[in-house]
Formats: sequence, C-alpha cells, structure tokens
Amino acid sequence: MSWRSGSRGVVLTAYHPSGGGDAPGGRRSGQYTMNHDHSKKTADGASFDRSGSQDSLDELSMDDYWKELENIHETRGNNHEERVALVVKEPDEGELEEEWLKEAGLSNLFGESSGDSLESVVFLSTLTRTQKAAVEKRVETVTQTMRKKNKQHQIPDVRDIFRLQNDSKGKVCDGSEPSTARTSENKNETQDGTKGPKFSLGTDEQKSLLEDMPVLDTDINLEIPFAEQAANLKDSSNFRLPKDKTGTTKIGDLAPQDMKKVYSLALIELTALYDILGTEFKQQKAVKIKTKDSGLFGVPLTVLLEQDQKKVPGTKIPLIFQKLIAQIEEATLETEGLLRIPGVATRVKSLCQELEAKFYEGTFNWENVKQHDAASLLKLFIRELPQPLLTVEYLKAFQDVQNLPTKKQQLQALNLLVLLLPEANRDTLKVLLEFLQRVIDHRDKNKMTLKNVAMVMAPNLFTFHGFGSKTIEQSEFVMAAGTANVMRFMIQYQKLLWTIPKFIVNQVRKQNTERQKKEKKDKAMKKLLKKMAYDREKHEKQEKTPNDADVPQGVIRVQAPHLSKVSMAIQLTEELKAGDIVARFLSQKSGNVQTLKKEEVFLYEIGGNIGERCLDDDTYMKDLYQLNPNAEWVVKSKQS
Repeated sequence: MSWRSGSRGVVLTAYHPSGGGDAPGGRRSGQYTMNHDHSKKTADGASFDRSGSQDSLDELSMDDYWKELENIHETRGNNHEERVALVVKEPDEGELEEEWLKEAGLSNLFGESSGDSLESVVFLSTLTRTQKAAVEKRVETVTQTMRKKNKQHQIPDVRDIFRLQNDSKGKVCDGSEPSTARTSENKNETQDGTKGPKFSLGTDEQKSLLEDMPVLDTDINLEIPFAEQAANLKDSSNFRLPKDKTGTTKIGDLAPQDMKKVYSLALIELTALYDILGTEFKQQKAVKIKTKDSGLFGVPLTVLLEQDQKKVPGTKIPLIFQKLIAQIEEATLETEGLLRIPGVATRVKSLCQELEAKFYEGTFNWENVKQHDAASLLKLFIRELPQPLLTVEYLKAFQDVQNLPTKKQQLQALNLLVLLLPEANRDTLKVLLEFLQRVIDHRDKNKMTLKNVAMVMAPNLFTFHGFGSKTIEQSEFVMAAGTANVMRFMIQYQKLLWTIPKFIVNQVRKQNTERQKKEKKDKAMKKLLKKMAYDREKHEKQEKTPNDADVPQGVIRVQAPHLSKVSMAIQLTEELKAGDIVARFLSQKSGNVQTLKKEEVFLYEIGGNIGERCLDDDTYMKDLYQLNPNAEWVVKSKQS
C-alpha cells in the first residue's frame, strides 16, 4: 500500500509491487482519508496522540488497520533488497478439480487402478450425502475436461463410483451417515435396544436430530456434518464448545494415519459446505520460486525447522519465533499500545541483520532489543515468510470466509481450514494465537482489546505480497474489515478451531471398521486362506491372555508400561473419567520415585476402530468403551 500526504489528510491508495497505484479511469483504488491530527508514535516516544477528542482505544477503528499497512509499506520501502513476488497460477477448472481429488486422497479414481482401490472403496462408503455430492461434482468436471482434451485415461462414470454405496433412496453408507446416535440417556444403543458401537444416522434421522436436539444457540454442534446443518439459519454472536461424553479430540491427539483421513474428510466437508451455500471454493496454486536455504527471515518454515532441529531436536516451532514472543513477554504485557506502536524502522532493520548473523551462534545480545522492536520483528517474521503462514493454497479461502452467510458457518469453515494447514504452519499459528490472547488478557493496562489486536495483526497475515495488485484492488475496504473480522474469530475461538469435529472422528472410526471388515472378508474369500484363517481364529481363542480372561464384564484392563504400576483392572461406572484413571496410576507409590506430572500423562485409546487417540481428562470412559469396545487402554506421556 502507499500513502500520500495532503493539506487535509493522508490518502491511502493501492500499493503495487511494480510501483503503480492508480485505478483505471484515473480514480484512486481504495481511497481512505485519515485525520492528519492522528500523528504516529514510535517506541522512542514521538507523539502518538489521537485526535483532540482522544478516541477510545477500545473502539473498533479501521485507523489501526491502515496505520499498520503504512508501517508495513515503510518497512518494505527501507529494504533495498528486492524480493521475488510469488506468482499464483490460474489453472483451468479441470486441473483445479483434479488437484482437489488428489488432495482429498481420491487421485486413484483416475488411471489404471481407477475405482478398484480398497482405500477408495472404504473411504467413499463413509461419505455423507453432501460430501458425496461434492465428490461427484468434481469427478464430473474432471471427466468432461479429460474428454475434451482426449486424454487417454480410464475415466470412471460418477454413477459407477458410488453405485455400491447408493441404495434405492439415494442414501450413502448403506442408508446411513456418520454422526452420533440419538438414544435415551445419551447411551449408544442400537434400534433394537442392544448396546454396542454406533456411528451413524440416516438422513431423515439426522435432520430430526438437528431440529430436536436441546442444543443452545451458542453451542457449535460438532456431531452433525456442517454442510448438513447449513439449512438451519439460526445464528448467534457468541459461540462455545460443548462438552462431549466421549471426549473432545484436539489436533495432535490422533495418530498420523488417522490424521491423513481427517485431512481428506475436512477438505471434502469444507467443499460440501461451500457448495450447499452456493459459494465458490477454490484452492490457489503457487509457482515455485527460489527461496533462501538458510537464515531466519524470508526462509520457508520447513527449512527453518530443519535448522532448528539440529540445535534442539524435536522442535516444532521456529526458535526465533519462540524467542521473540518470550522477549516481548519478559518486559510486560501491560505496555500500552503493545503490537500497535511500531519499533524504529532503522533499528529494526539493524537488529534483523544482526540476528541473521549471530542468533544460531548464541552471541546475539537480547538486552539491546526493546519491546516494541521485538514486536515489530515478530510481525516482520510472519510477513517475510516466502509463502504465507496460512499457505498460498488456502490464504484466499481464509479471506473469503467473511462472505459466508452466518457467523456460525464462518466459524465452521475456519475450523476445517485450520485442519487443512500443514503441521508446521498450524503449530506456528497456534502459538501466535495463544500469544495474542495473552496480550488481550492484559487489555485493561495495554489498551489492546480483541478488536485492536485483530486490526493490527490482520494486515500481517492477509496482505501477502505475492498475490499482486489484482487482489489488493478488489474491494479493499471490504477485504480490510473482513480479514480483521476473520482474525478476530481466529483469536477468540482458537480452542474450537483446534478441535476435530466429532462427526469427522466418527467417520475415521467408520473407515477403520469398514477396512477391517473388508480385509477380513477378502481373506475369507480366498480358498487357500480359509483353513489358515480358521486355525488362526481357533488359536487366538485358545491363547487368550489370563488378563483378558480374568476381566469381568464392565471392567477394563489399563496398561501403564512407563509407570511403577504397569497394569490395573478398572471398574467402569457412569461417572468414571479418563482423568480419574490417570490419577489412580499416579497415586500408586513404589520404590521408583514418580517424576511425571499429572499434566504430562494421559490415557490413550488404541486400536479397535481408531489408530491412537489421546483422551482429554473429561472423557466418560463407559460411553467411550461402548463406542470402541475392542480398544486397548494405555496410560503414557505424549513424549513416550
């Protein structure tokens, strides 16, 4: 962006990497006038008084947003090293949808093995009605594109792909869709009254559940697919994460093989949600550019973490990023205007160069770094990433969240988008949002409310230089207010954003169960393996362990190989929680002194219909046992 001073104020015009700024026809694009009285203040103490009326710092004011853009432009203007802008490629629709299918894990629908992969069959069998429609739409587009280009691929018919999953009523998954069962007393009961694991409801039942569930307007329903909820136009201004008896699943709680399934399902669900709402959802594609292969600023996150892990094994957040946050917090978070008041540009540039040379050597003197300079360096780090923190693929999708009809749908879309981020980006974003919340927690002293922080940080995350002038020119003010609002949502509801919706976890369970069934069925169909299968089953029954044989009904055997008490039989009760089981193990004393703290140890659900899942302490064990009766239960730390 660029600024022009005039006799009556400062006018903002679109800043182009090429240097242009005027819109066609001579009119300035995105003009914004600020009172000249609003002078800027730096960390050195220069005047920063608001207008004579002393505007409240707690009010939502776009001034903070535009001033931050001005600071960003000045910082770039003082940097004589020209950076190569990242070009966003505009592929044709067929290529775009083919890439979508690849990202969704369905690329094997095309080619020599199209449609016959066990993984694809299992995956497709668990899709909901709206998810199925989203896949069909993309397959149809790719099919038509391939035919036009006369590509020699085996092109499946959409009807063939879902033929096995469709019944006479057009439902998916043998007439059911992943969700949680609606039964008396919130227990998993089948329709005939017998207890057992249950994952899904039919479409009609799902609609009834959506209408009849006693869910408060402020609750975000994580049990029913978001696209299925889209017809329900109820909205609210505030939201909360409801408690779930089978436990809340956070990012990082699942095993990697299950997280791959989560990624595919989140992409399909997000696309289905956008389809239902009539909103276009397209991933962006960046042309590869040459980037720095060492250093701190302007280095890809993955490269930076590779460097850091040589210094500190297991590092998941860039060390420089962690240190800058720590430096800001060491002073005090009560400093007025923290994050908003910039450091001195020349000093920030000098510190940046010095850090590049001395950080990894351990010779950099942090005592010379003032708090506002550290804040400016933190924002500079985010902006200088060669690809945006929210990724080239999804940055526009994050921006476009503002266009969804209701706040609830915006929040649901953000939840799914966070699940789609690469691990390094997601982990770094999480640390950033947690830090911003700590700043807001001191708003009485620092005058940085949620709205203020969102206004200041939005330009640093969303005005990525690589998208060129075209993106900037289009509805600048709408984008500014919208991205600030998206930033506010991400800070305010960050706990929800890092939660994996229950309906997706249930779909993962369904996939694991269906895969196990199909593998067992395929083996049984082979004549040469029939006798082996029979002998194996007989052998397994005979070799049942004494522990398993001795465990009566309503009791589970919990293993804790890393603790002094390595095994314990636990009686399941209605009120028994995962945290209670962990506490029992930690209370057992032996010759070994316990060094693990309660907050470091968790109960894990392993096997059955899930790969591995770390349980939150409030998980009701009897409810979870009914959902996954074949699981093993292990107490361990996340580092084990």
